[in-house]
Amino acid sequence: MTMMKPILLAEDNPRDAELALAAMEEHHIADKVVVCHDGAEALDYLYCRGSFRARPHGNPAVVFLDLKMPKVDGLEVLRIIKGDPDLKPIPVVMLTSSREEQDLARSYALGANAYVVKPVEFHQFINAVKELGVFWGVINEPPPAAMEAAS
Repeated sequence: MTMMKPILLAEDNPRDAELALAAMEEHHIADKVVVCHDGAEALDYLYCRGSFRARPHGNPAVVFLDLKMPKVDGLEVLRIIKGDPDLKPIPVVMLTSSREEQDLARSYALGANAYVVKPVEFHQFINAVKELGVFWGVINEPPPAAMEAAS
């Protein structure tokens, strides 16, 4: 059985991050979630720099990306991911409270794989994150390793 790749959760709201981890715990994937609290930290993780210098190389299974974050916002992180041939194959799910049409349109224009508005109601939020985590972290078949290694 292959080792499951980590899931990167870029979320500046501690409550939402905690809820997301609790939702994924039910399917025993929370221990594979790396939480970054702003866009700059997420980029440090992806590029193995800063406090993530020593992490094992390799892309996460999926990035769950909040839009409105300090330092570097989600749209800029998305632009960088999809503009980098080594990171481009990573599925990116925008997980945000924004219902603004322009955010939705820009996210897809920049290459987001999905756009999920965080439900305000607790149980709906838990269920949405649980389903996303299972799909992208367990069910989805990622690109062949050769695509990632072709860098």
